[in-house]
Order: sequence, then structure tokens, then C-alpha cells
Amino acid sequence: MNIPLTDLKAQYKSIKDEVKLAIKKVLNDTDFILGEELNLLEEEIAHYFGIKFAIGVASGTDALVLSLIALDIKKGDEVITTPFTFIATSEAIIRVGAKPIFSDIEYDTFNIAPKRIEEKITKNTKAIIPVHLYGMPAKMDEIMGIAKKYNLKVIEDCAQSFGAEYRGRKVGTFGDCAILSFFPAKILGCFGDGGMVITNNQEIAKKIKLLRNHGAEEKYYYKMHGFNSRLDTLQSAILRVKLKYADNWIDKRIENAKYYNELFSKCKDIITPSIPKTIKHSFNYYTIRVKNNKRNLIQQRLKEKGIACAIYYPLCLHLQDVYQDLGYKKGDFAVAEEAQNEVLSLPMYPELSKKQIEEIAKAITEVSKTI
Repeated sequence: MNIPLTDLKAQYKSIKDEVKLAIKKVLNDTDFILGEELNLLEEEIAHYFGIKFAIGVASGTDALVLSLIALDIKKGDEVITTPFTFIATSEAIIRVGAKPIFSDIEYDTFNIAPKRIEEKITKNTKAIIPVHLYGMPAKMDEIMGIAKKYNLKVIEDCAQSFGAEYRGRKVGTFGDCAILSFFPAKILGCFGDGGMVITNNQEIAKKIKLLRNHGAEEKYYYKMHGFNSRLDTLQSAILRVKLKYADNWIDKRIENAKYYNELFSKCKDIITPSIPKTIKHSFNYYTIRVKNNKRNLIQQRLKEKGIACAIYYPLCLHLQDVYQDLGYKKGDFAVAEEAQNEVLSLPMYPELSKKQIEEIAKAITEVSKTI
């Protein structure tokens, strides 16, 4: 049984007629850049989150860069974030001339540990970027409390957490602004790269709109140095179709995660993701911990069975060659480094069947029992 990590073909099959009509409309209208479908998507995303502004940009990475610029983060400033995430988070900080300051994560959530943030704050600290990793919300009440105490900006990285909730409130609505990624494999993904900044702050929204379009408020009249970072009308039309199904897809992901957890409940080598009652984990990824040095053996068994899996992320950012100049070393962030050696993400998508989940769990538990 071949089981992919995510099945975009199955998703497309379920909505292809609607998608084709949406694409056809854009093609007929020849409204490709900053078009009406983008305007409508921005309105619908803002309504979904219950916020005032949503601004489509070219990618989640661009959304981070533009957000930092809009918040006036610049050379000499420091931004605290997690070392256990995709490099786009820290890469954006570097791109605006600031310095990423890494802080260790929590064991259970894989997210930045609020209790460790305060010790990293200096006179140069200007912002915090919490990442809601794998779809698990970070502890935003504690993080916002620290930000308020030290007058710091907060950019929520929601690239992996569309639709997740913390204490009944959608992630992305706590900070000064938040970023979304519409990379194809995300919960809400387009047919290429795409991203968005969401905020309740009118001034931030105004700056993002200028920055994404070469700094122009009116064509050929420029207010600031900007970028070419616009979410295509065509991608917007596709996302509008998918947005209608996003909550239902998340519910199915949660059901799949609960079934995985049930099947692994007696497997001594597997620690499953926790699902506290106070949060809604959106499960962009279903990520387990593999104890007792059995991850490689399990990976091999899954490969033999035709079952895809992935390690997000095999080497923490503070240990990457590109960040050697920051002066970090092995052992600086023990919890994150333990995670890099144990995490394993298994197939997760709404169309994943119980039979497939059982096949995956069986392959893993067999390794655990026999070795």
C-alpha cells in the first residue's frame, strides 16, 4: 500500500469542477494582478479570522519580511524566535538586517517556551516571532504578557497553523500581525507559492499594501522602497474555493490524529502529540516522537511498505552552517536538540482513511515490538 505524506491529487479531485470554473473566470476576465478575486479573498480571510485587514503577498516568507519592515525592525535590532522551525522565520529577520535570537522550546508543544523568552531580552530586542509549529498553538497569553511588559512587537508565524485556536481564539489574532503561507501542502494551499499578512492595525496594513507593490500607492508614484510581492489573482481564485472547505478538512485531520493516538496508545517507543482541551490543533502535520533510538528503523520499515514520512526538522537552526556567525553551539537548546533527533511526521490529510492509518500504525508498532 503506497501512502503519500499528503495527497493533493485526492483533494483536487474533490473540488476540481469548482476550481476549473474559478480559473476559467480569471482567464476570461484577464484580471491577473491585484484583481477582484484577490480583493474578495482578502475580505473572506479577514472575516474568517474576525480581524480588520488581510493583505495577500507572494509567499509566507515574503509575508514575514514585509511584516518586519512594516513594524520598523531594522539593522541592529534583535528578534527572539524558535530554533526549531523552517528557516524562513529566521531568514526573514536576517533579510531586514536584524539579528535572530533563538530561545528554547517546550517539550510537549514543540513551540517556543514562554518561560525562556524573558532571559533573552536585551536593550536591542524589538520583537518576538512565535511559530505555531505543526498546527499546535503557542502559549499566546504568556507571550503577549511578556511583549506588553517589555514593549515588544509580536508577529505570529501561522504558516503551519491555519484554523488552529488557542483558548477559543484563532491563532494569528493575538499579535501586532500574523503571517499565513499558502504553499500547496498547507491546510489552505494554492497551486504555487502564496502568502498573506493579517492584522487589526490599519497602519501596518497600509504599509504592507505599499511594500508588496513596489512602494506605490498610485501607479508610478512611490511612497517607500518596496517589493514585487503580490498574490496572483489566479491563486486567489483557487484559494477562495478551498477556503469554503478548510474547517471541514481541519475537522477530518483532527479525527485522523485522534485515531493515530489511539492506535499508538500502548506503543512504548512512541509519544503522540498532545491535544489539550484549551486548544484546537489543526494538524498541518501529525508528528510523533520516536524514543529509544528507533527512528531510523521505523523510517526504513515505512519505506519498505511504501509509506511516506518526513523529519521536520533534522537540524535546529542554531546548528546550521549559515548561522555559525551567531555563535551558538551544540547543547545551547537542549529541548530543541532532543526534538530534532526524535520527531517523525506521518501521512496526514483529510482524505486519509482509517485503513491507511491502521496500516501505518501497524508498521510502526511491529518495529517497536520486535526490537
